[in-house]
Amino acid sequence: MKAVVWNGTRDVRTETVPDPEIEQPDDAVIRVTSSGLCGSDLHLYEVLGPFMHQGDILGHEPMGIVEETGTAVTGLAPGDRVAVPFQISCGQCPMCEVGLQTQCDNTRVEEQGTGARLFGYSALYGSVPGAQAEYLRVPRAQANTVQVPEQGPDDRYVLLSDVLPTAWQAVAYAGVPQGGTVAVLGLGPIGDMACRIAQHQGAGQVFGIDPVAERRNRAAGWGVEVYDPSEGMDEVIGHIRDRTDGRGPDSVVDAVGMEAAGHGSAKFAQRVASFLPKDTAARMMETAGVDRLSALQSAIDLVRRGGTISLSGVYGGMADPLPMLTLFDKQIQLRMGQANVQHWVPEILPLLDEEDVLGTESFASHHVPLDEAAHAYEMFQKKEDRALKVLFRP
Repeated sequence: MKAVVWNGTRDVRTETVPDPEIEQPDDAVIRVTSSGLCGSDLHLYEVLGPFMHQGDILGHEPMGIVEETGTAVTGLAPGDRVAVPFQISCGQCPMCEVGLQTQCDNTRVEEQGTGARLFGYSALYGSVPGAQAEYLRVPRAQANTVQVPEQGPDDRYVLLSDVLPTAWQAVAYAGVPQGGTVAVLGLGPIGDMACRIAQHQGAGQVFGIDPVAERRNRAAGWGVEVYDPSEGMDEVIGHIRDRTDGRGPDSVVDAVGMEAAGHGSAKFAQRVASFLPKDTAARMMETAGVDRLSALQSAIDLVRRGGTISLSGVYGGMADPLPMLTLFDKQIQLRMGQANVQHWVPEILPLLDEEDVLGTESFASHHVPLDEAAHAYEMFQKKEDRALKVLFRP
């Protein structure tokens, strides 16, 4: 089959690799019909090379058609149309039972000290072959597929794998009161969708902050009040405070996280790490600092006293100290974590009907074949050609 594989920093290629097979009785193999390119994939493309191996198959946002199931799989059959959550969970342990699938007791990567295994996401999360491919093996298939209707375009359902539940959790964790105010830092796919969800759930004002004009314009088309941080973040914070009776918004969603291309000292650390032996580089990336926390610092400054910050952007390493005095003094609540996909699916799936209130069918900016993966990654990283959300069509 064809698959998108990692060959080094900023070097992804579409290659022919062996087809996946049933390995355990609870496996399924799906024929992938759509698979997303995620901002988190750019971390592998640029930042997290020390945790990658040449030939790793990338991608964690698929949907498709079940081709084959193992002997222990029930309730799922060849021909079923499914979306596949980006994390792999068991569905039965105490963590899964309380809706924390990303902390699954039975799929955590104990050797790395991390949570549930993820498709296509480096040794940090189990080196599981990914979904930017023609076929995908799905372990623990009953717990890790979402059956979707036979009718309707892929674009309506493929976002169930990551974008929709990640944005939904970001808004849920933000605790936006009915008629309240929320600011979203970063208007990439997660931030854009978080704005739509916040509005759908009854937020009174939604503010969006992003330096890319096309992304601001797109969010503004959904009624979001947008700001350009390149004009000065202090000034933006001042404007939003003026719009919220001088206090700041009730909630802030940080949908930026770790810089996928690096910045300042973080970029230097990434460059240095690329020349080091893998084990040394991995330790450096985990502890010496690959982040910059400017978005989180802005969120802390912006949110009102007693407000909530929801952190959905991915961070790694420990570059900067948190302003604990400010967090404590302002009595800020801080929630974060990978999205627990299956926990949120029952609330999201009913919205994916013909009315399409969240605009899923027009959400993707580009649809490309797997053969164009190298160009798609470069375009998405550089934010060229108005790239916001890229979907591969294997």
